[in-house]
Amino acid sequence: MSEYLAKYIARCGAAPRRKAADLVKAGSVKVNGRVITDPAFSVETSDKVELAGKALQLPAENIYIMLNKPRGYTTSHADKHAEHLAIELIDCPEAQRLIPAGRLDKDSEGLLIFSNDGNFIQKITHPRYNVTKQYKVTASRELDEKNRKKMVAGIMDEGEHLKALKVTPVPDEKFCYYIELNEGKKREIRRMLKACGAATLRLQRIAMGSVKLNDLAVGKWRKLTAEETASLLAAAETTL
Repeated sequence: MSEYLAKYIARCGAAPRRKAADLVKAGSVKVNGRVITDPAFSVETSDKVELAGKALQLPAENIYIMLNKPRGYTTSHADKHAEHLAIELIDCPEAQRLIPAGRLDKDSEGLLIFSNDGNFIQKITHPRYNVTKQYKVTASRELDEKNRKKMVAGIMDEGEHLKALKVTPVPDEKFCYYIELNEGKKREIRRMLKACGAATLRLQRIAMGSVKLNDLAVGKWRKLTAEETASLLAAAETTL
C-alpha cells in the first residue's frame, strides 16, 4: 500500500507530519537513494527511506505515554543547552523515538503526551483539530472579570493573536485560574497574563481533551489506556 512520504515519515516516529513535510522540502530525505523534495511523493513499505542519512523503519507497535513534567525540564529532545530533558524521565526502550505532543516551556509543568505515532501527534496538536488543553495557573494578582473577558476576546501581542477559550477562577485558591486553550502559541498564557498586568507564578497543564493528569506524581509517567488514546482521536475527528 502506498502513502505520502511525509505521512510515512510521521508513522516512523521521526517527526510530526508538518515537520516531516518541511524536512522533505529541505532535501533531507532520500527514497531508494534519490533525494525527494515533494512531501506528497508516493512511497511503498518496501521502499528504502532515509532521513539525514539514517534509514527509517515503521515501529513494531505504536506507543502512547503521558508524563507529569516537573518544572526545570526542557521538552525538546535535542537542546545542548538544557540541563534536564523531559524525555530522560521516560524509562522505556523506545523513549528516544517518542515525539512530544506540543511543548511545555522549562518553567511550566504538568501533562505531556509522547508517542511514536506521528499522525496521532499531528491530530492532537494541530490547531485545526481543536483538541483543548486545560491549565491551572497561579497569577501574581487577581484577574478580574474585565481581564478574564479580555483574554477570551483575544489579545494582540508581537503580531500574534492570543486567545483563551475559558478563564475560570479556581474555588478557594487565591489568584488561581483554570485556563483553556485550543492552540498553544509560545508562552501564550504568560504573555496574556502580562498584558493584564500580572506575572505567572505557576503554570501547570492538567488536561488534554478528556485525558487528565489526575494523581500522576511529578516526574512519573505511564502508558495511556486504549480508551484515553481513542478519546483524543475522537475529539480531533469531531472538530473537523
